Amino acid sequence: MSRILLTGANGFVGKVLHRRLLREGHEVFGTVGSLPTEQDADLRYTVLDICDRANVDTVIQQINPTHLVHLAAISNVAISFKDPLLTWNTNVMGTMNLLESLKAHAPDCFTLFVSSSEVYGESFKSGSLLDEEAPCAPMNPYAASKLAAEISMLQYLRQGMNGVIVRPFNHIGPGQSADFVTGSFAKQIASIEAGLQSPAIKVGNLDASRDFLSVDDVCDAYAKFLSVKDGKLDHLIYNISSGASKKIQAMLDELLKLSSLAIEVQTDPDRLRPSDIPVAAGSNSRIRNELGWAPTTPLSETLESILADWRRQMATAPAMT
Repeated sequence: MSRILLTGANGFVGKVLHRRLLREGHEVFGTVGSLPTEQDADLRYTVLDICDRANVDTVIQQINPTHLVHLAAISNVAISFKDPLLTWNTNVMGTMNLLESLKAHAPDCFTLFVSSSEVYGESFKSGSLLDEEAPCAPMNPYAASKLAAEISMLQYLRQGMNGVIVRPFNHIGPGQSADFVTGSFAKQIASIEAGLQSPAIKVGNLDASRDFLSVDDVCDAYAKFLSVKDGKLDHLIYNISSGASKKIQAMLDELLKLSSLAIEVQTDPDRLRPSDIPVAAGSNSRIRNELGWAPTTPLSETLESILADWRRQMATAPAMT
């Protein structure tokens, strides 16, 4: 049985992965920056400030993990523009604090470092599926910080540390913030149905295409990496992607079909990004060939579950007067 240290355990992905690993019989130590006011009964957390090296050392020594899944990060692109120093300190120095502590106190620990497809940036303008050898050209502070953390991680891996870097593409599911596109659509539809919003949904660029995945499929990929015998992999970096792109317009259309109401779609200039990439999708050949992983959850099923989750949340909110 593995002793898994999971940072960012109270986040959207962290909760899903935490439960997945517990079901598989692992001992999981989820860490959070601060304890949530309402805790899930089946999940237990340890407070960890990854920017505090002394705190990191204490937790690493107490847990002595066999595996680390590093999810904790400033991951909101808008926040990264507003506070790049916080973003870099958390995403780069926080990661290095963990790696230095593992090097000193748990040198045999396998580290799964979760980066992002955002590191490819400008390379998406080619319009083709990008594999792991594509140039990285970040277009925002979040992506730049993730690439810097990757470069740091590679130095430790080349010095003998055991681990891997993964670049997940757009993953969606119940519990994701409305700051992300499908969550925004679903929240607005549920709000309209509950009488909390006039029957018009505000959107940004619907022509862009993205490589969408269910969060369950992404967590399945993470679990596969953690189960590799002795953590011996053929490569240091892997995309986690569907290998195809889907227009945001199509995602919205599927969500709208799930509602019986007539809902107007309005473009909101504040939601448009001047540098929006038309198509962003990744090749999954490497992970598919080496680990036998491929997404299995239909996007329609995931969209339905996202809308159902927002409907539950809106059911208890006061209606418009």
